[in-house]
Amino acid sequence: MLTDVQLEKYADVLIWALKTARQNPFRKKDTILIQYGASALPLAELLYGRILDMGMNPIQRVGLTKVMERGFYEKANNKQLVFLVPGDMELCSSIHGRIFLHAPDALTHLKDIDPAKIGKALVARKPLRDILNRREEEGCYSWTLCTLPTDELAKQARMTVNEYTEQIVKACYLDHEEPVSRWQTILDEVREIKKWLDSLDVKSVHIESRNIDLKVTPGSNRKWIGISGHNMPSFEIFTSPDWRGTEGRYYANLPSFRSGNYVEAVGLKFEKGVVTEIEAETGKDFVIKQLSMDRGASRVGEFSLTDKRFSRINRFMADTLFDENHGGRYGNCHIALGSSYTVTYRGGPSELTKVVKQKMGFNDSALHWDLVNTEDKTVTAHLASGEKMLIYAHGVFQH
Repeated sequence: MLTDVQLEKYADVLIWALKTARQNPFRKKDTILIQYGASALPLAELLYGRILDMGMNPIQRVGLTKVMERGFYEKANNKQLVFLVPGDMELCSSIHGRIFLHAPDALTHLKDIDPAKIGKALVARKPLRDILNRREEEGCYSWTLCTLPTDELAKQARMTVNEYTEQIVKACYLDHEEPVSRWQTILDEVREIKKWLDSLDVKSVHIESRNIDLKVTPGSNRKWIGISGHNMPSFEIFTSPDWRGTEGRYYANLPSFRSGNYVEAVGLKFEKGVVTEIEAETGKDFVIKQLSMDRGASRVGEFSLTDKRFSRINRFMADTLFDENHGGRYGNCHIALGSSYTVTYRGGPSELTKVVKQKMGFNDSALHWDLVNTEDKTVTAHLASGEKMLIYAHGVFQH
């Protein structure tokens, strides 16, 4: 497990991340929500104190245990599934920041639950996420999240707890004397890559690997973002493309744990932006039901690439936060099915009405599911001029 010194550094990094993720500076008397699993209590206590020291107001909430969550889906009737806790709407409308400490005590405890029930509960809570997204667009809210080592995570990743902890320490640079300075350096270096990508007039990108042959259309008025503070760690550079231009085949060679279910070797075929074929060695029924959650669940909301020069993650972690930032031998790419990130829009958030988002191909869904591929691959940009440019190969951006 993490030492006291490492927990102190983790807290430093998370406060830096929360500040970095927000467009406008925090002010005294702002309200910060800390959500955490039981195993994350020591870090939650540190953050609670740090937020008080900053003159802000912390709110703490402990997550459901595996028994509670499974009991909810086993026992809840239709009205209970869609029930929103009184005050949650008001809380989302007023908080200025949120830190989520992921420390699961189970990853497959919902494998026998009907995925449609899980989807129904997620859809019912989408209005809460919409409020937070709008507040983030307005610059008055930000969030970040991290993972703490647990026996369950280590077991599912086929590591000892000490090995798993070491991966977290390396990934978040907690072995550095000044990890915040290291993160600031990475932020500056990645800013140059994003500037280069944004300078290209790209009509589409073509991703090719052993099992991928996919075209993604960035769309108009998009920008590439990443290392924004939203995730800790985060090395990905991503955009939310025009979902209508997605064509071809995608394959996730890393397994995925989602909503208490395990899926492996997911293959998808896209036609005119929509998934038309689904394959999976494990969990196919769950994938099918997740992608039928709502109209946008079978469309792409994000396309991402990770440069292996920044990420020290080199093992499967059984946690999307780390797996979508895998460095290893070839870096990674991933797509997210479901909702888009409107912060990838070049203009001001006030311009992005619901109608404009639809016209620009920003996807809307209660789902956002990252599916990761770590195969050796090339990514070629097809420019508006008719030229082709290799922008990513062997895990490295070619700027």
